[in-house]
Amino acid sequence: MRKYAITAISLAVVSCAVLSVWALVDSDAPPGDAPPGMVWIPGGEFTMGIEDRRFRDTTPLHKVKVDGFWIDKTEVTNAQFKEFVDATDYVTVAERKPTQEEFPGAPPENLFAGSVCFSPPAGQVPLDNHLQWWNYVAGTSWKQPEGEGSNLEGRENHPVVHVAYEDALAFAEWAGKQIPTEAEWEYAARGGLEQSKFGWGDEFQPDGEYMANTFQGIFPNENTSQDGFVATAPVGSFPENGYGLSDMAGNVWEWTSDWYRNDTYLERARHEDLSVNPKGPSQEESFDPMEPGVQKRVQKGGSFLCTDQYCTRYVPGGRGKGEPSTGTSHTGFRCIKKR
Repeated sequence: MRKYAITAISLAVVSCAVLSVWALVDSDAPPGDAPPGMVWIPGGEFTMGIEDRRFRDTTPLHKVKVDGFWIDKTEVTNAQFKEFVDATDYVTVAERKPTQEEFPGAPPENLFAGSVCFSPPAGQVPLDNHLQWWNYVAGTSWKQPEGEGSNLEGRENHPVVHVAYEDALAFAEWAGKQIPTEAEWEYAARGGLEQSKFGWGDEFQPDGEYMANTFQGIFPNENTSQDGFVATAPVGSFPENGYGLSDMAGNVWEWTSDWYRNDTYLERARHEDLSVNPKGPSQEESFDPMEPGVQKRVQKGGSFLCTDQYCTRYVPGGRGKGEPSTGTSHTGFRCIKKR
């Protein structure tokens, strides 16, 4: 979506069953010792999606089976991403100045390196136009998350943000890993619970405890940060799910490898009783009715900006989407590793 921010400074920013029983898990033991910082997810079957009238792309519920895999215990941190950059001299999409050849027709004054930042308005605004709280900011990147003059001091253990899908994929390949599919990500996020509303059960705050880094207050202008954080939190600040994974809800959206289409679940359920290791549609088939013509990849997990006033897609079955060349201040990733 960086393309669209540059050509018109119009931002296609990601948007941002209640029975709790254990999913059907295969008895496949971990294949050897765990890679550093990773957790083994045994293969198994689960019911994918969520029935919620606010979400039109998460139904019908359908049965899915995935093979076992290793997954990062936490989101990739600034320190880990810096190690990758130092080793490879990699330059992220946000740090590259766009060219006229890449974006024909774009006003020259819009051709500057940058990324999309959350910029809360001064007061309450109608929630029907996300452009009121997002801005494309010059000089913003993973190492300058609020633009020129900002840095990562004290945030080494926070999730890396302002990473486009291309950046996440480059890191994964360097690390000998992969980006998870949407199905793999959701299966891991459920923590072994079958169709619980959240990855920890059916109550958002069991016994009053905050279980994820989300938005409290009046969205988008007043974040009271009752959970302790206005923006990103250090990874692992909240309780782990049943598989020992942190921040599978909230903190930052996470890229998956699947292309987004609003009717993916409908087509899958129409043709298969059980989908085994499913993947999303092809790039050419990617379609978002809210922005026809803009190809997107699925993002999962929600972020520190999610709230029941606007976006509650921090539930495991929720779906987000993002244009692959766009990084934002609330988008990161984690990796998986197959046998």
